[in-house]
Amino acid sequence: MWNAIGSNGFMILAVLVFVAVLLLLEGGYMLWRTYKGPEARKIERRLQALSASFDDTGQAHLLKARMLSELPLLERLMQSIPRVHHLDRFIYQSNLDWTVSMVLLGGIVLAGLGYVATTMVARQDAWLGLLAALCCAALPLLYVQKRRARRMSQIGRQLPDALDLLTRALRAGHAFSSGLKMIGDEMPEPISGEFRIIHDEINFGISLQQALTNLSERLPITDVRYFVVAVLIQRDSGGNLTEILGKLSTLIRERMKLAVKVRVLSSEGRLSAWILACMPFALGGIIFVVNPEFMSPLWTDRLGVQFMKYTLAMMVVGIFVLRKLIRIRV
Repeated sequence: MWNAIGSNGFMILAVLVFVAVLLLLEGGYMLWRTYKGPEARKIERRLQALSASFDDTGQAHLLKARMLSELPLLERLMQSIPRVHHLDRFIYQSNLDWTVSMVLLGGIVLAGLGYVATTMVARQDAWLGLLAALCCAALPLLYVQKRRARRMSQIGRQLPDALDLLTRALRAGHAFSSGLKMIGDEMPEPISGEFRIIHDEINFGISLQQALTNLSERLPITDVRYFVVAVLIQRDSGGNLTEILGKLSTLIRERMKLAVKVRVLSSEGRLSAWILACMPFALGGIIFVVNPEFMSPLWTDRLGVQFMKYTLAMMVVGIFVLRKLIRIRV
């Protein structure tokens, strides 16, 4: 009898421990979802985005200021650096959850690693180590620039649909601010977040002119500036805003079609540039795999090392020239 009771008690205790662990995991998940879940991160991004206006008027100071660093000491140090807010705006436009201090400290760490790897591991000259350090230090900024360009391109593709939605809302009798809210609610990211910011700023008491100016500063896109200028001129001089926005949407789509056509016509030149840039490295790798002794003088002989340095420098210059030639702005 006592053995049966002890066995049942063990089973009951095991079940209670399992339930307790399950409730603990559920509580931890709910706690994480409350502070770090998708909804919480969405609200946090919206609050951070409201700090993206860099206007000096009194109204703009109603918005939360973006932090340049999570550490108070680095925050005060960053505030003393000239034009640091331009870098902060650049990071904001890439939609990365990074601060200025993270980018700068990451660049410094990568620069140190590049210098050590070049001078101590590869045993190259100090000036080559400094060159490698500069290239490594630019990696965080290059990544931010790539993310920013991708986001700006995506917003540019979404803008005609947003203008069409705004035009239909105005024709249906909605106010301009209500049309902005409809874009923020119905359009996908990232353009919906930007138009929600305009609506929130207007609700916070900032004038429409200031809110649209902030939009053009957050999104340095030509089509967005056309939209801002068209709306501001219509408010000052009058006119049919729905007709203006409809024609602007058509103009933006035609520019996009022209850009695609130019990209297709220049595809041969871009392919030639890629082949010319990658062919020396590909041939060098193939020759090294087939006959390593034939390639070894390039890094064992002093004359070969000097030849490699100057050749690589000239190839980098050539790649930048080719990139400049194949980039056609419409």
